[in-house]
Amino acid sequence: MFKKLFSGLLGGAGAGASEGATKAAEPVEYKEYLIVSQPDNQSGQFRVSGWIRKLDGEGVTHEHRFERSDMLPGREACDAMMVAKAQRFIDEVGEEMFTADPRNASDT
Repeated sequence: MFKKLFSGLLGGAGAGASEGATKAAEPVEYKEYLIVSQPDNQSGQFRVSGWIRKLDGEGVTHEHRFERSDMLPGREACDAMMVAKAQRFIDEVGEEMFTADPRNASDT
């Protein structure tokens, strides 16, 4: 009972909302990248996550999964936070986000 009450007070999901991945938001274009917010619904809170995509000169789409630990009570606020954080990430990292992580390379 209290969980439902607090969830409602804190902007939690209403009836019909399910746990897990939500429907992706409309892509936002930024410096030739597409930012797609697709937050995870976790107990009425939304985790900032989604995709950053870019089409290269050869017609190949590169994609980077963007996950953050931030949790917000509303979907719209979460989408806005995703776009802001992704824009900063693009400015700081750029095309390097699509290269393989050397920490994941095997030692063989």
